[in-house]
Amino acid sequence: VQLQAYGGGLVQAGGSQRLSCAASGDTVSSYSIGWFRQAPGKEREFVVGLTWNGNTYYADSVKGRFTISIDSRKNTVNLEMNSLRPEDTAVYYCAAGRRHSYTVVVDAAGYEFWGQGTLVTVSS
Repeated sequence: VQLQAYGGGLVQAGGSQRLSCAASGDTVSSYSIGWFRQAPGKEREFVVGLTWNGNTYYADSVKGRFTISIDSRKNTVNLEMNSLRPEDTAVYYCAAGRRHSYTVVVDAAGYEFWGQGTLVTVSS
């Protein structure tokens, strides 16, 4: 499967942004999906994951503010981000893994396929 993330941009603190990850070559809903982010000078970190059977898990830092979903008609994974904070500024990556785990994989090594990343900048 090939992934292409898009939707990043500049947003004010408290605002919302929607990221999308378009998949091609295979059905994205048959994979485990993860969103990760990397802020300047920091390591890549887990944001949210969605298992092949619909289980979700959110990092504490985004719980209650971010929502992951799949649009099967468009073969796309969406990440709705609300109440954005300056510390959410990062390059966001979507990833897909073949492993059919019943729990979300939070380790980036668990995902074989990656999109190119899209930059989200939250201004204060």
